[in-house]
Amino acid sequence: MPPWLFNFLSIVLIDLVLSGDNAVVIGMAVRSLPAPMRRQAILIGTLGAVGLRIAFTILAAFLLQIPYLRALGGLTLFWIAAKLLREEEETGPARTANGFWQAVALIVVADFTLSLDNALAVAAASEGHLWLLVFGLALSIPILMLGASLVSQWLNRWPWLTLLGALVIVWAGARLLVHDPLFHEVWPMSALQAFALGLFLTLIFLRGDLRGLRRALGR
Repeated sequence: MPPWLFNFLSIVLIDLVLSGDNAVVIGMAVRSLPAPMRRQAILIGTLGAVGLRIAFTILAAFLLQIPYLRALGGLTLFWIAAKLLREEEETGPARTANGFWQAVALIVVADFTLSLDNALAVAAASEGHLWLLVFGLALSIPILMLGASLVSQWLNRWPWLTLLGALVIVWAGARLLVHDPLFHEVWPMSALQAFALGLFLTLIFLRGDLRGLRRALGR
């Protein structure tokens, strides 16, 4: 197999795997919005994710020197998982408008934490080939838009999938903890241990408010 073809297939696989985390967050964040606003939020979230990946690819060497950046991103994802599990009881036009901007804010924060690993992985797989790097970034756009749209539809059809989506987000946060070299040096742990820690912290962030969990289970 030619080296460029191997790199090409690697980038496709990286985008499919790592873009899935972003798609789950975006889909969960917009699930309660009306269809037109949902499409707008998905578009904003997708463009934000790709923009951040471009920026992170350019600044990769600098970002890797920031202590505990990935660990902080992992903790942020645990908070986002708890936030998305909470049941939102308010309704009406004002709630819809607030819900739109709240969804956009959550998407931007999640994209910031998730895009670092994606950008680094794609940059490494491209091995200096600019066209492969551009292809990897461009490929993430349809994957994110299609994935987020499908996730939001599935969540509205089967509310219990909200719990599964939250677990995916917690797992993404656990991976960030494990991949942070300074955090791992201070507190070495396996991915499963980090996932258990993430579940524990997510429950703490819920502050005993289990309405979102009951809603996720369809009760």
